[in-house]
Amino acid sequence: MNTEPPADQQPVRFDTKIAVLLRDDLETWQRLNVTAFLVSGLGTQVPEVIGAPYEDADGTPYLPMFRQPVLVFEGGKETLTAAHTKALQRALPRAVFTADLFATGNDRDNRAAVKAVGSGDLDLVGIAVHGPKNAVDKILKGARMHP
Repeated sequence: MNTEPPADQQPVRFDTKIAVLLRDDLETWQRLNVTAFLVSGLGTQVPEVIGAPYEDADGTPYLPMFRQPVLVFEGGKETLTAAHTKALQRALPRAVFTADLFATGNDRDNRAAVKAVGSGDLDLVGIAVHGPKNAVDKILKGARMHP
């Protein structure tokens, strides 16, 4: 006798991971702001991470969201720099947020602030990556789950 639930009721497993790594010295409002900005980039460039739109029992539609969890980690500046280097080496989809972006007030100035600095000199306060679980785990080595 088969005791497994039907396929449409079995737990969903993902072979990929969405992860955000934040610098551990950020204020609470900065952590939330940086996380929101970073994950917005992944959804635009990796459309397969976006699920179907939502709808409540009254038929009110809602926007689609990620179809898998977003794991948030923290680490020191060195951990962010190492993770960024590894993400570049593995050519995984990634988003960056630098300290300079806290002083800008619009998208054009944000892009200009990042463009003004070479990859190795970015003052990173956050990165987001998407990729195979094992690759993302290696990128995040040394980071810890956000409390």
